[in-house]
Amino acid sequence: VQLQASGGGLVQPGGSLSVSCAAYGSISSIHHMGWYRQAPGKQRELVATITSDGTTMYPDSVKGRFAISRDGAGNTVTLQMNSLKPEDTAVYYCNALLKVYGTIRFAYYWGQGTQVTVSS
Repeated sequence: VQLQASGGGLVQPGGSLSVSCAAYGSISSIHHMGWYRQAPGKQRELVATITSDGTTMYPDSVKGRFAISRDGAGNTVTLQMNSLKPEDTAVYYCNALLKVYGTIRFAYYWGQGTQVTVSS
């Protein structure tokens, strides 16, 4: 199983950016996918999650500015980030709770990080 992240980059304050994550491999079921971020010197924090039935969750710090969505198959999620602030600068990591064919338990998987920098 592999989570492949794409997107990110440099944007000015108030701008928009999106990051996407695609899950590949022998996946039998995905419970939820989401994004975390980690700024230098800080702990990794939750940014957004979306469940298999489309339920989304956001912390107050990004609520109303970020939106997570998924494709029809549910294996790709996109995080649209609007009204970005310098404090949104971080490495963003894709995360999924999924089950692999031939196993009975769900397990967490992580993708590689992608840098998002908000600066003028």
